Amino acid sequence: MKIDLAKVICGEKKNAAQRLSESAKELFYKRGIRAVGVDEIVNHAGVTKPSLYRSFASKDDLITSCLREHAEDGRARWEKMLALSPGDPRRQLSNVIQSYGEIAASDDFRGCAFVNAAVEFPDPAHPAHEYSCKMKVETRDNFLALIRQLPVAQPDTLADGLMLLLEGAQAARHTFCGAGPTVSLVEVAEALIDTFMDAPAKA
Repeated sequence: MKIDLAKVICGEKKNAAQRLSESAKELFYKRGIRAVGVDEIVNHAGVTKPSLYRSFASKDDLITSCLREHAEDGRARWEKMLALSPGDPRRQLSNVIQSYGEIAASDDFRGCAFVNAAVEFPDPAHPAHEYSCKMKVETRDNFLALIRQLPVAQPDTLADGLMLLLEGAQAARHTFCGAGPTVSLVEVAEALIDTFMDAPAKA
């Protein structure tokens, strides 16, 4: 049987890239991006350093790739929550909030990957900071798209309120651990949504 060497090489490269990305994503999230060096990543992934630089132009490129994976995970989770209650934006909004609450309360939660990256790389021009900010805007836009399907007079303000609650709950998990404000995220968010839905429209 004739072996297609090009396909074999491409397959090995893809597998190495996948292992590198998975290892970097795990280590960056658990320990912090700056705390993890290239040598640790390649050792954890079981590949060589040249393999890393064949797959990623730089560590910054690898960081951004990991953030993209976090984003894809988040988008898939969001779509799953919407699919649980098709045609019911109020219930969909509750599903999304419930999902965020469960994640923030989980034992392996180490904060929002995008906030963590933006804090570690405060320069607005750094690709990790830029991408993280972009993803926060996308999340707010997603909330706003759902809220605009509800009888709410101030959809933008409610979207901002939910983002503030979400960001606060995720940050509180660092200091209060499994107790404290984070466990109240769903209850407070539901009360906020109901308040905006009950509020009369401004003249």
